[in-house]
Amino acid sequence: MKDEPGLPGASVLTDSDDDMDGETFEWTIEAQEAGIRIDKFLADALPEDISRTQVQQWIKGGAVQVNGSSVKPNYKLQPEDAVVLDVPEAEEAAIVPEAIPLEVVYEDADVIVINKPRGMVVHPAPGHTSGTVVNALLAHCRDLSGINGVMRPGIVHRIDKDTSGLLMAAKNDLAHLSLSKQLKDHSVIRKYIALVHGRVPHDQGTVDAPIGRDPNHRKQFMVTSHNSKHAVTHFAVLERMGSYTLLELKLETGRTHQIRVHMKYIGHPLVGDPVYSSSSKRAGIEGQALHAAVLGFVHPRTGRQLVFEAPLPEDMNHLLQRVRQF
Repeated sequence: MKDEPGLPGASVLTDSDDDMDGETFEWTIEAQEAGIRIDKFLADALPEDISRTQVQQWIKGGAVQVNGSSVKPNYKLQPEDAVVLDVPEAEEAAIVPEAIPLEVVYEDADVIVINKPRGMVVHPAPGHTSGTVVNALLAHCRDLSGINGVMRPGIVHRIDKDTSGLLMAAKNDLAHLSLSKQLKDHSVIRKYIALVHGRVPHDQGTVDAPIGRDPNHRKQFMVTSHNSKHAVTHFAVLERMGSYTLLELKLETGRTHQIRVHMKYIGHPLVGDPVYSSSSKRAGIEGQALHAAVLGFVHPRTGRQLVFEAPLPEDMNHLLQRVRQF
């Protein structure tokens, strides 16, 4: 399944998968957006981990201009206003270790693998500096790799807040470099279990479609041929249940929201997805029904292949029980 050419491009001059530091965003205000406070507009337009308080700080610091001039956070937008946000480079701040319980699946002197619960953020972001996996890891390990800086120590990959499952972290730089290279080379085994809407007709298939930011909804991503990155997801049907299908999905690449975007693209959005599914409120699950079930990699020091599995969480099992009764 290939991408459709000619899709609209994003209003961003520079871009990356995970970070906004140094990015420049541009918007031209439309008639229906007139009268909205600029701090609210930007908070709604930017990714979900950017708080309104952070936006107000950027505005007060001069990072936001309207028609070439600085404004106050309560400025009300007018039709055709040209809004530009130059995101400042982040100032790294110390992250406080927190004694948050972790389900540790594997740990040695080099790596740690955890089973992340749904609803837990992986690493701190502006306006959200506590309660994350990183806070918990710092209290548990106290010896994480520093390659990604103090905001993301040890983090070599991540899964979405409302996705549960396996996540690995590096406890030293040797491990970090090895695991990062394996991710770049697509040799890490990453399999997910997802419940999607509709009956997927093919027993297996591949979605090969590039992903970039949605120019109309800055918190979202979409399949687009403009300012996008290569993305490939393989899927296999595990079970069909009425108007739902249980899938196993294998990531070849690791783009932000990749599975969620690709499943929506082929007409089978994830059950419970608050962003990419219009039926999320009726799901009875907090977030998308997506679980990182299998994680495999070569140990950075021993060279041994390690593969870990995490069973479906209780909320997904309950959801499947209800769906099977339909």
